[in-house]
Amino acid sequence: MENYKILKTLPSKDYELIDSGDGEKLERFGEYVLRRPDPQALWGKGLDEKEWKKANASFVREGDNAKWRMKDGIHKEWIISMGDLKFFIKPTAFKHTGLFPEQEPNWTWIQEKIKKSKENPLRLTRTNHSEEIPRTSLTRSVKVLNLFGYTGGATLAALKAGAEVTHIDGSKSAITWARQNAEASKLEDKKVHWIEEDARKFVQREIKRGNKYDAIIMDPPAFGHGANNEVWKIEEDFIKLLESCGQILSDNPLFMIVNGYSAGYSAVAYENSLKEITKNLGGNIEIGELTIEESKSGRLLPAGIFARWFK
Repeated sequence: MENYKILKTLPSKDYELIDSGDGEKLERFGEYVLRRPDPQALWGKGLDEKEWKKANASFVREGDNAKWRMKDGIHKEWIISMGDLKFFIKPTAFKHTGLFPEQEPNWTWIQEKIKKSKENPLRLTRTNHSEEIPRTSLTRSVKVLNLFGYTGGATLAALKAGAEVTHIDGSKSAITWARQNAEASKLEDKKVHWIEEDARKFVQREIKRGNKYDAIIMDPPAFGHGANNEVWKIEEDFIKLLESCGQILSDNPLFMIVNGYSAGYSAVAYENSLKEITKNLGGNIEIGELTIEESKSGRLLPAGIFARWFK
């Protein structure tokens, strides 16, 4: 398939996937190395166990309990850079760190699409002379909706590119974390609306209000809860939400991105779903896998799927 792509997050100054295998991954976030489970790592490890034991923190399961085992000296939270963005890293009770590094290629793509749209100068016509005059001071305003926005990686990327962003998440703590990331990235003064709400309810209200967006990004979980404990099940709610999002796209939209981490769904399934929503808009659809490249071996760790429509 020509439109099938493997996106790679490469090692950088503040992040690298050092090794993976036997259901685990070994990563460096800034100055600290973390060891945590990853069911995609089906192969054997490349490094000896003694190297893995050097990790500053390890996520371990003890019976029915799971927790981070932290070595002395490691901070509970710290800041790292990815590209031109900054993120607070905070190991959580669910093995996450608040950052999904595999999304970095998507963030770069988002910035490129928004910047390109804003670089095209608007042109006005003088009615008295019928003379077309370039007005480089007038650029397109781009409105982005980020659903299930979590700690705000895509939001920060869009803000950095000059877009106005509405960030939706059902978790107050996630929105607080996203705002901290925006402040760390010096983007707190940009046009952003932080809204704690169920994604489905918000989109339905936007339909009634007649509000439109030039780009929509969503990272729907397999299962979750909204701001008022509304239950989300991807098998029941995803298509209905996607169809509703089609109703709030602007007359000249830029893109839609759907990211997936749910077992049992493929990028092709997301492609077919996006085709239905965008069939009258023209444009193109790319699909594929999100991966992280190991710094030592170059081996790729699968980390999710994506589908994105764009003009």
